[in-house]
Amino acid sequence: QVQLVESGGGLVQAGGSLRLSCAASGRTFSSHAMGWFRQAPGKEREFVAAISWSGVTRHYADSVKGRFTISRDNAKNTVYLQMNSLKPEDTAVYYCAAGPTAVAGIFTYEYDTWGQGTQVTVSS
Repeated sequence: QVQLVESGGGLVQAGGSLRLSCAASGRTFSSHAMGWFRQAPGKEREFVAAISWSGVTRHYADSVKGRFTISRDNAKNTVYLQMNSLKPEDTAVYYCAAGPTAVAGIFTYEYDTWGQGTQVTVSS
C-alpha cells in the first residue's frame, strides 16, 4: 500500500515563497511519475506540475510556469514543489499524487494514489 504525506503548506504574503514536500512509502518510488495538483474552494482539482521517474521530463501548468519548480530525490522517496512569487490566486489545498507508470501526466486520472493535501494560503 502506497502512502503519500505532504508537508510545507502555510500562510504567506504575496510575492513570498514556500516549498512543499511529499514523502512516499510502500512503493518503488523511483519507478513512478509524480504530480502536484491543487483545489481551491468551489473549484475542480487542477494540474500544477508533474515529473517523470527520472526527473528529466517535467510539465507545468501555464499559470505557474516560471514561478514553480518540481523536483524529486529518489534516494529520499520525496518529491518537492518550490513555489516562488506566490499570488493570492495560488491559494488552494495542494495534493501530491503518484502515477502507476513512469510517464508524467497532467490529468487526475493518470494518477492512482493521492496524499491528504496541504493548505497554502497567499494573502494580498
